Amino acid sequence: MIGVMNSVEAVITSIQGLSASSEDLSALHDLLRGAQDSLRAEPDVNFSILDQLDASKHSLGYLYFLEVLTCGPVSKEKASYEIPIISRFINSCDAGQIRLASDKFVSLCKRLKDHVLELRDPLRGVGPLLTAVQKLQVSTKRLTALHPDLLQLCLQAKSYKSGFSILSDDIVEVDQPKDLFLYCYYGGMICIGLKRFQKALELLYNVVTAPMHQVNAIALEAYKKYILVSLIHNGQFTNSLPKCASTAAQRNFKTFSGPYIELGNCYNDGKIGELEVLVVAKSGEFENDKNLGLVKQAVSSLYKRNILRLTQKYLTLSLQDIANMVQLGNAKEAEMHVLQMIQDGQIHALINQKDGMVRFLEDPEQYKSSEMIEVMDSVIQRTIGLSKNLLAMDESLSCDPLYLGKVGRERQRYDFGDDFDTVPQKFSM
Repeated sequence: MIGVMNSVEAVITSIQGLSASSEDLSALHDLLRGAQDSLRAEPDVNFSILDQLDASKHSLGYLYFLEVLTCGPVSKEKASYEIPIISRFINSCDAGQIRLASDKFVSLCKRLKDHVLELRDPLRGVGPLLTAVQKLQVSTKRLTALHPDLLQLCLQAKSYKSGFSILSDDIVEVDQPKDLFLYCYYGGMICIGLKRFQKALELLYNVVTAPMHQVNAIALEAYKKYILVSLIHNGQFTNSLPKCASTAAQRNFKTFSGPYIELGNCYNDGKIGELEVLVVAKSGEFENDKNLGLVKQAVSSLYKRNILRLTQKYLTLSLQDIANMVQLGNAKEAEMHVLQMIQDGQIHALINQKDGMVRFLEDPEQYKSSEMIEVMDSVIQRTIGLSKNLLAMDESLSCDPLYLGKVGRERQRYDFGDDFDTVPQKFSM
C-alpha cells in the first residue's frame, strides 16, 4: 500500500475518494501522514496539482499538498505568487477537516504572515488570518497559536479595530504560555492604539501577573507599558506589584524598569516641570523601547489630572487661573484641555466664552436610566459566566489524576529559555 501511496496520482485519488465521512477522513489522514515524506521528495509535485482538488471539499488533502508546495526560504517573488493561493484556501477550506491537521494549518498561516511581512504589506494578511482563527477555534474561549500572529499583523498595519474584534472573548483555555503572553501583550498595544486604556490595562495586567519562574522580555515590556497606561488612565502610579504577581516578577521588574519607576514617582508628585525634565533626560531609553509617544501621553495626562483636582476644590475658575495652577502656557491651552476633558467625560463643566470663566458641574448621570441598567446587567452576566467557567475548571482539575501527577513537574512549561529572551516585535505607540 505504501508503494502505491508514493505516487502523486494515487494520493490525489485517495483524497478525492476519502473526503466525505469522518471515518474516511481519519483513514485519509493516516495515509497522508505516511506519504508526506515521499511527496516532499517527488519532483513532479507542483501547484498545478491543486487544480485536481476542491479546497472546500478536499481541505485536508489540499492542506497537505499546499504545506509541501510552500515550504522553503521566503523571497519576494515566492511571497507574491503564494499569498493569493494560501488566502483563497483559508477562505474556502472546511473547518472540520483542517482541525484534523491543525499543526499544518498553523504552519501554513504563519508562512502567510512571513510572506506579507516580506512584502511589507501586513494589511494583506489581516483578513485571511482573522478567518483562520475563527476556523481553527473550537470555542471562542480557546486561545489558538494564530491569535498572536493576527494581532502582530494588525499592529503593523495599524488595523486596530480588526485586532480588537478578537479581544472581546474571555479566554479560559490556553495550550502554550508563550501564546498567552504575546496575545495579551499585543492585545494591550491594540487597545492603546484605540485609546481603550481600561482594556489595555486588563490585558497588560494578565502578562505582568502571569506565572513565571524567570523574567522574560515580553513580561518586562508589558510592565513598562503597564506603568505608562496606569498613569494615563488612573492618574497615579504604585510602586508595589499586584500580590498575585510571581516572585520572579516581584524581584526583577523594578530592577529592569528604572526610568519608568522614576517617571511614575515624579508623576505622583504632580510637578509638571520636573516631570518634563526627567522625560528629556531619559528620552533615549524611552525611544529605544519605542515608548516615547506613550510617555508624552502620560505627561499630557498630568495636566488633566491636575485640572481634575481643581474641580474638587473650586466651583468656578477663570481659564487663566487654571493655566497658572497647572502650569500651562496660557488660557487658550487651558481651554483646549478643559474642552477635551469634557468631551471625554472626565469632567462636567461649562465655559463662558465672554469672560473666560469655567463653572464645574456635578455628574448628571443618576445610574438609573435603561441604558445604564443594560450596561450593568451585561457586566453582571459576564461575571457570572466567568465564575461558572472557573468553578467548572477547578472541579475538573481537582479530580484529574493526570493533572495531580504532573503538577509538580510543570515548572519547565514556564521556563522559556533562550528563545524567549527578546520580544518579537516592538511598535511605537
